[in-house]
Amino acid sequence: MQVVYILWLRELKKYLRSRAQIVASLGTPLMYLGVLGFGLGPVFRRAGEGSYLQFVAPGVIGMTVLFTSVFSGIALLFDRQFGFLKETLVSPVPRIRIMIGRTLGGATVATIQGTLIFVVCLIAGFRPTHLALIPLGFLFMLLIAIVFAAFGTALGSGLQDMQGFQLIMNFMVLPIYFLSGALYPLDNLSKPMVVATHLDPLSYGVDALRNILSGVQHFHLATDLALLSGVAVLFLGLGAWMFSRIQL
Repeated sequence: MQVVYILWLRELKKYLRSRAQIVASLGTPLMYLGVLGFGLGPVFRRAGEGSYLQFVAPGVIGMTVLFTSVFSGIALLFDRQFGFLKETLVSPVPRIRIMIGRTLGGATVATIQGTLIFVVCLIAGFRPTHLALIPLGFLFMLLIAIVFAAFGTALGSGLQDMQGFQLIMNFMVLPIYFLSGALYPLDNLSKPMVVATHLDPLSYGVDALRNILSGVQHFHLATDLALLSGVAVLFLGLGAWMFSRIQL
C-alpha cells in the first residue's frame, strides 16, 4: 500500500504547488454561482421556489467536484506525453495499486476544490439548513469525486492523445452536468428527461448534497448513497481494467 500512498501524496502535492491552477479552477464555478445564482434569483422567487442561491449552490459544488475529478483522470495523457506514466508502469508494482493511488489523489483534490467552493457559497450568502450534517456533505463530495476520478481514469486510459479531449467534454462530461439537476429541479420533467436524469450518476450526488445542505430532495438519501456506491465500485473496476490494458 506504500505505492498507493506515494501516488496519492504526489497528486496532492502537485495540486497544492500550483496556485494558478487553484485560482483558475474556481473561475467557472464562480461564474455559475454569480450569474445564475443572482441573475435567476428573481425568476426563481416569482415561481414560488424560494432562493435560487440556496438551490443552485449544492449543484455548483457538485459541478466543481465533477470537473476536477474527471480532469485528474484525464491527466494520464500528460503523464504519458512527458514519460512519467512509462516510468511508473515499468516499476514492479501491480497496476491496480497505481490506479487506486492516482484515483484517490484525484478524488482528494476534487474534494478540496469542492470545499473551497462551499466556503465561497457561504460568503455569497448560502446558508446550510442543518449545520450538524455538513460533515456528511463532505463524505458525499468524496464519494462523487471517487466515482468521477475513476471514470476519468478509464477515459484517460483509453485515449492516446489530447485530440479526443474536446469530444469527451462536449459529449460526455457536459451532458453529465446539465442532466444532473444541478441547475433546475428534477420534478415535472418530460419522460425522456426523467430517464436521462435517472441514468446520470451525478444526479444522485447533487440530490444528496442538496438534501444535506438545503433540505430539498428528489430521491431518498439512502437511494443516493446506494447508487453512488454501486457506481463507484463499477467505475473503479472499469478504470482498473482499462488502466491494466495501457500499452507502453
